[in-house]
Amino acid sequence: MSVLRKLPVDEVLDRGRRGNLVRRLTGKDLVGFGIGIIIGSGIFTLTGIEAKQHAGPAVVLSFVIGGVVAALAALCYAELASAVPTAGSAYTYAYTSLGEIFAWIIGWDLLLEFALGAAVVSRSWSGYVANLLDLPPEWFGEDAAVNVGAMVIIALLTAVAVAGIRESAWVTNALVVVKVAVSVLVVVAGLFFVRAANLDPFVPPAQPAAPSATALEQPLVQALLGMEQSVYGFGGILTAAAIVFFAYTGFEALANLGEETRDPRRDLPVGLLGSLVVCTLLYVGVSFVLTAMVDYRQIDEGAPLAAAFQSVGQPWVAVLVSLGAITGLTSVMMVELVTIGRIGFAMSRDGLLPPRLSQVHPKWGTPHRMTIAGAVLIMLLAGFVPISELADMVSIGALSGFFIVALAVPVLRRTQPQVERPFRMPLSPVLPVLTAAACLYLMSNLDVITWLRFAAWLLIGFALYFGYGRRRALLARRGGS
Repeated sequence: MSVLRKLPVDEVLDRGRRGNLVRRLTGKDLVGFGIGIIIGSGIFTLTGIEAKQHAGPAVVLSFVIGGVVAALAALCYAELASAVPTAGSAYTYAYTSLGEIFAWIIGWDLLLEFALGAAVVSRSWSGYVANLLDLPPEWFGEDAAVNVGAMVIIALLTAVAVAGIRESAWVTNALVVVKVAVSVLVVVAGLFFVRAANLDPFVPPAQPAAPSATALEQPLVQALLGMEQSVYGFGGILTAAAIVFFAYTGFEALANLGEETRDPRRDLPVGLLGSLVVCTLLYVGVSFVLTAMVDYRQIDEGAPLAAAFQSVGQPWVAVLVSLGAITGLTSVMMVELVTIGRIGFAMSRDGLLPPRLSQVHPKWGTPHRMTIAGAVLIMLLAGFVPISELADMVSIGALSGFFIVALAVPVLRRTQPQVERPFRMPLSPVLPVLTAAACLYLMSNLDVITWLRFAAWLLIGFALYFGYGRRRALLARRGGS
């Protein structure tokens, strides 16, 4: 079947060797990029929201569960990224192992994930800046009819992303140093204000959801099993884990930098796993300190960390938290813009998107047209669509991508055993299959409306694929089947 035609691995490797993208990144740069995109609104916002709404102090366990699933997915990515270092990451892995239709689905999902993620983060950035500098709410923050601040920061960072990958790395690494320092400060300073009473009970007993909650807001697994809507308890921990997985999404962006990494077979696994370990430790530490400082029922959802330190008489830490949030969110947007350019570049190079989008700037060595096109979409989303309508879609897009990547590992081993694999996922195929199952289970804990929106996005994607990509694909022009 033409929709299952596969891209030869040797061709992908040859492209990387003779590609137009410039190899300038080291393993240290990749760790910086990874921390840059992972540590963002998750640590500064989601910690408090999910503790208050779903898990209580046990949000710490939600971050651990999310981190374990992300680590398993990262191991899958590490094997594929070291074997097939490419600008397309999961999209290309699926193309070489499962077939074109699966590659399109995952590429389409990744574009969704990073575009929505950048839009969410830009609106959070706008709100933090408005609070810190007392800027006009009609231009900045969630109450603005048009969020001008979110649109402006995307435009400025797009200029950096287009100017060059090395320049993007410099900006990202500088921002990472600031926000990691702030995150460590939060943990250390917060330990002086821990109250054991705030951690009791660590897992609040399950209770019915608020009467205002609709059936569409119920986790899918509860709806399918006919369960009563509830929060807290073990179910609340899992629901929070599915949502805070948003905080881990983005590490796969590193796999898109394979054609710009000096030694991808060594540096990509280092970047993927190293950044994930650092970020998981920071998430667990910050979520523990926050819920130990403040009763989870009293957490401020808008700026939980800053409000927590203000409540214990430490406003200077609150100011530093706001500065850390601004730098953290800026680095997330930077990496997401870079990643969208690389995913679109790979899809365009294969003919699934218009070929003009894969042209590389002769001076800067970046896929400038795709980066700018993605930025225009993000600016529209950031300017006009509220955060509440965007956030959960990022998690479901990422988890669906991880699900396909996990399955691609044993499939590629079986169909392409001759490919050199400098890094190998242990206990394959057992661990990859368990990873896929874990991703699917976390997806089932997202609400019904998120699944309906995701289905609508997939339908749009299928329409584009069968209306354009299937006939215009490079393999179709060759007569591939």
